[in-house]
Amino acid sequence: MITRHLFIRFAAAAAALGLGTAALAQDSFPNKEIRLVVPWNPGGSNDIAARALADILMKKGVRVIVENVPGATGSIGMQKVANAPADGYTIGMGTSSTLALIAQRLTPLRSEQFAPIARVTSDPLTLLVPANSPTGTLEAFLANLKKNSGKVSVGTPGSNNLNHIFAVMAGRVADAEVNVIPYTGGSKVIADLAGKQIDAAVLKPGESKAQIDGGLVKPIGVFANERLKVLPDVPTFKEKGHDVFPYGPLVQMAYLVAPAKVPADVLNRLTKLFQEAIQSAEFKAVAAQGGALVDDLTGAALAAEVTAVEKSLAVVAKQIFVAEKK
Repeated sequence: MITRHLFIRFAAAAAALGLGTAALAQDSFPNKEIRLVVPWNPGGSNDIAARALADILMKKGVRVIVENVPGATGSIGMQKVANAPADGYTIGMGTSSTLALIAQRLTPLRSEQFAPIARVTSDPLTLLVPANSPTGTLEAFLANLKKNSGKVSVGTPGSNNLNHIFAVMAGRVADAEVNVIPYTGGSKVIADLAGKQIDAAVLKPGESKAQIDGGLVKPIGVFANERLKVLPDVPTFKEKGHDVFPYGPLVQMAYLVAPAKVPADVLNRLTKLFQEAIQSAEFKAVAAQGGALVDDLTGAALAAEVTAVEKSLAVVAKQIFVAEKK
């Protein structure tokens, strides 16, 4: 017969064993590969960034498998992340493009379904045309837009997102409409632009730098207040006297998230792992080559930024897309 004293000692030992097991589990995470869902086609800037992070973490003994799940402006892939077990072994790359759909309630996804890990990059957007296009300057392109309202095709990765917003804004500064052609990713947009299947495109520098350097496409305008170091000869819309931010500033960004109910200790471990990789000199060099900016935004600060961008996108979308449908 077990005495009360022995029972208490047994219970205490069992509790200590449980705590030890939990601590061991935390210390050993991850003990298998982490699946990073990129909700866009291979070859785009988000895919390039994800694979650069995977390479960096592999050198630290952490295996990250990048899985491309394109479609519905990122919603299909991010839904897969939201529905994944909340154990930290499936994470995803959220973007302002998908966030724009969330802000407009065009997807069943909600930001509350995700736990923020770290911002990967923030990226300016550029307007590009085929290399030998007759509208090879911003002035010539806007003049052609005005002359051929509704007939000039502009490719964007996804729809109802920042790329789409800026394509429409390019038309508005020319007092014209544009024919926006949505794709499932930047790599497909740049391929059709280089092949002259579309007249122009709105893309990140990282999605087009190789084709720019190869003389296949030409950037003619930057949707930002300052010129980009990676494209120093390309003017901004602002310096040409065109306001493409009439409803306030907009941020194109990529950030890592886990399913919302991931345990705090696992989320902290994920944040530490990816924060170190993002802040490494190796990753910053990759980002700089694509004209992307890297900061150190994680956890609650990233959650606040996502909320702020979502609110801003909701306001801008009503001004752009509602008016566009009239």
